[in-house]
Amino acid sequence: MGTLIGHVAPGFGFLLIGLWHLFNHTKLYALNPNSYTASQWFPSSKLRYLELYLIMAGTWASIAMELVIGPAKHQPFDDDGTIPSNHLHNFEHATISLSFFLYATFAIILDRLKPKAHYELLQLIGAFAFGQQLLLFHLHSADHMGMEGQYHLLLQVVILVSLVTTLMGIPYPKNFLVGFIRSLSICFQGAWFVLMGFVLWTPGLIPKGCFLNLEEGHLVVRCKTEEYLYRAKSLVNLQFSWFLVMFVVFAMVFYLAMLRMCAEKVEYWSLAMEYEDGSEDLESQKRKHSTIEESKSFVSMGKGSTAAEMER
Repeated sequence: MGTLIGHVAPGFGFLLIGLWHLFNHTKLYALNPNSYTASQWFPSSKLRYLELYLIMAGTWASIAMELVIGPAKHQPFDDDGTIPSNHLHNFEHATISLSFFLYATFAIILDRLKPKAHYELLQLIGAFAFGQQLLLFHLHSADHMGMEGQYHLLLQVVILVSLVTTLMGIPYPKNFLVGFIRSLSICFQGAWFVLMGFVLWTPGLIPKGCFLNLEEGHLVVRCKTEEYLYRAKSLVNLQFSWFLVMFVVFAMVFYLAMLRMCAEKVEYWSLAMEYEDGSEDLESQKRKHSTIEESKSFVSMGKGSTAAEMER
């Protein structure tokens, strides 16, 4: 991290995983509301562990970028074998990636072996990954006191939501809102990473009175005065609030659209089952239902007319 691509690339990763989880959680609940059980990951139709393989590939690429590709010497250590201060954040970011790599690895192992309490154990490993992420961003070695620090402070709030909902998934595996909010928080993390990358390392998007300054081999945002710094932090707070509003609207629209889509699918399936059982085509089934409804209306009208005549 520490660069535009270092924030945008993992941001897209979190965003895609979050959307994948949001889609599957909502679809699963809409189709099976009474038997719904949240899952930590979802198999794809062609390759069961595709999601986990992508997480492993992405985190491994992130570790390589932080420790091998990114540093000028293509290794993060000093000449005497110690870690220099300007590479501490590389190790912190790599450790976060390692935590999610371990989560994906153990998800595959637990799924294949299926030991007792494998669901709870995987939830716990997921919570460990988010907890590690929260801890290292909170105790970050980089200078996060200015505008960049405000972005990371608000990011920690979102990570905390991911951590709490993951832990809540252990005692409440059948609660749809737990999985739904967890998926939204992962999406939010991704979108916030992408925004952070573009705003902090695109000169044209840096707030008025602030500028990019090269310090210890890294570009950081500095502001000319305390007033400009206060304004920049306030803009970050507004961005977070606007993002929150957008995600609430998106979550409701997505949920209602998925419910409607899945309801139509269930209705189609039920008609198809009737066709298979009764050897009638779907059009015949629809005409049959229409005829029944017309008959009911005719009978009710007849009853009404009979009652009226008796009153006379």
